[in-house]
Amino acid sequence: MRIKIKYIFLVISSFMFIACGGNVSQKPVVTVSLQPQKYFLEKIVGDKIDVKCLLASGGNPETYEPSLTHLVNLENSEAYFMVGNLGFEAAIIERVKNNNTDLKIYNNSDGVDLLVGTHGECCHHNHLSGEHSHDIDPHTWSSVKNARIMAKNMCDAMIEVDKKNAGYYTKNYNHFVSELDSLDARLTSMLASKKGTAFLVWHPSLSYFARDYGLFQISVGQEGKEASVQQLQSKIDEAKAHNAEVFFYQKEFDSRQAEVVNEQIGAEMVIINPLNYQWNHEMLIIADAIASK
Repeated sequence: MRIKIKYIFLVISSFMFIACGGNVSQKPVVTVSLQPQKYFLEKIVGDKIDVKCLLASGGNPETYEPSLTHLVNLENSEAYFMVGNLGFEAAIIERVKNNNTDLKIYNNSDGVDLLVGTHGECCHHNHLSGEHSHDIDPHTWSSVKNARIMAKNMCDAMIEVDKKNAGYYTKNYNHFVSELDSLDARLTSMLASKKGTAFLVWHPSLSYFARDYGLFQISVGQEGKEASVQQLQSKIDEAKAHNAEVFFYQKEFDSRQAEVVNEQIGAEMVIINPLNYQWNHEMLIIADAIASK
């Protein structure tokens, strides 16, 4: 009888271990903020790491508030890869640090030549003067040239986090850089005759893309607030003056407003998703829309 009880106990214990996932076999977890980062990082880590993402596909980083589950998962990660300069990252980072003092935190935009003023009247390089740091354009991932820098930051970080797989990460990184070089060359060829061309976008998410290929971005919407009639009319006049023929918009966030504005402009409206996991396809969609005009 004792043997049977002992046997039953072992069976139940084994079942509970399997049901709980058998932690011993789980991959190390790292967390990123956005889907394009997940795409970059998974190109490097392959099947060695489980990459979690805070913002789900279709989410809006301007209004995003991480759930308790997301925060717990983040606190249990080996490392957190920030984009840098995103509002929700700044809002959670101190809490995360306090709850897991051993969590390694990396800014993927380190080394990127940052832009400021893209959400206002001008756009220029940032020299990191403290008083203007809040004006930094955070959309660093919308550039193939920036992606090279971000990928290098990710590879260096993963080698620090998981030294035993350094060779594997370096090999994958080099292959990814070759893919980025090919994509950049393709985009450069597509847009070579379009230097100086203006395009419209509701949210100024393509500033770095525009800088890479000598384009002129006209942002119609106002950051975090409703644009006045006068502000919208000013943008409409600017679009007409620059013969902007393409209007990029994100269907989930601003299609109705963008469509109303475009009634006076007459540009081709093109749906984009700069937060798409399939980041490389989005870059081609954007370039093709401009090149085809």
